[in-house]
Amino acid sequence: MQETPQQYTQRILGYLDGKKPMEVLTASPRQIARQVKGVSKNKLSQRPASDKWSVTEILAHLADSEIVYGFRIRFILQSSGAPIQATDPDEWAKFSDYAKQDPLLSLEAIRTGRERLVHLLKRLPRGRWDSYGMHSERGKETVTRVVEMLAGHDLNHLMQIKERLPKK
Repeated sequence: MQETPQQYTQRILGYLDGKKPMEVLTASPRQIARQVKGVSKNKLSQRPASDKWSVTEILAHLADSEIVYGFRIRFILQSSGAPIQATDPDEWAKFSDYAKQDPLLSLEAIRTGRERLVHLLKRLPRGRWDSYGMHSERGKETVTRVVEMLAGHDLNHLMQIKERLPKK
């Protein structure tokens, strides 16, 4: 049974468990890079099950997520109250052929996209964090909530990567 948008939000925010979202956003690209450093492309491309993404696919998804979350935040800041379209990561994985993406290119996209986003957020006046968009599935989401969701999303996928790779 697929989770509802509300269940997804609750699960993703649950990964934060008291962690500061901005600290997570800042640290995640380095943590991801550390986890995959020295791992062969062959190992990165192995799926743990036919319905589960490989690390290569997770990295490609995270690179695309930088685009999605970065755009959402910028769009909200441009037009508070504007509608925000949901995305379907499984469809993106299909048409982008995540399984054949270069993991190093994905890591670089994650790093650079995140650096730019963190730079923006660190300079954002406090009052702008309450700007919001109306997500097509989850309703009103402020910049604060989008940042929390992105941090929880990072932690979710960091855990998945760790589960798929040998212990270091």
